[in-house]
Amino acid sequence: MMNEFPANYKRNWYATEMNGIAGLNGSEYLDMLAMDKITEDDFMPIQPIHQNAIWQRVGERPTPQAVENAIKEAKDRDSRFDMAGGSRTNNLSWVKNYEGVLDRMHKLSVLFHSRTDNRPVDKSSRSYRSALLCLLVSQSSDYRYWGEGRWTDFAKEIIRRGEDILERDWK
Repeated sequence: MMNEFPANYKRNWYATEMNGIAGLNGSEYLDMLAMDKITEDDFMPIQPIHQNAIWQRVGERPTPQAVENAIKEAKDRDSRFDMAGGSRTNNLSWVKNYEGVLDRMHKLSVLFHSRTDNRPVDKSSRSYRSALLCLLVSQSSDYRYWGEGRWTDFAKEIIRRGEDILERDWK
């Protein structure tokens, strides 16, 4: 649905023939809650499992080293602690059997930032915008959820194009 949204949203909604029931997207639902004076403060805060174990140890001023130390300490104290990640389905690791794409995503991110951070950059240039688009699109969890094969091939191609742009235009 994501690639077809919103063009097919109404058509698909009406196809369900749910007479008398209104379809809402997330923003419309939040707007309706706001009309009833329900605010963010009315909701119980949630966070991913184990995240609190990190932030309790890191403190008010997180640094990469502090986070790394907190993760190590959390793993040492609790054998269930795992940063390799569950998913929204809670049965699929974000990383196991997916390293070939994740490693390349990470390398593209490092390359992008090494070429564009802390230097004057024309953010309206086609080259910058194309490289940024490749970086952002490559980060989609869709490549993980749809499995190995065609979807991971899409991710690898997007990453390759991003690398090509950065190698060609951003030395």
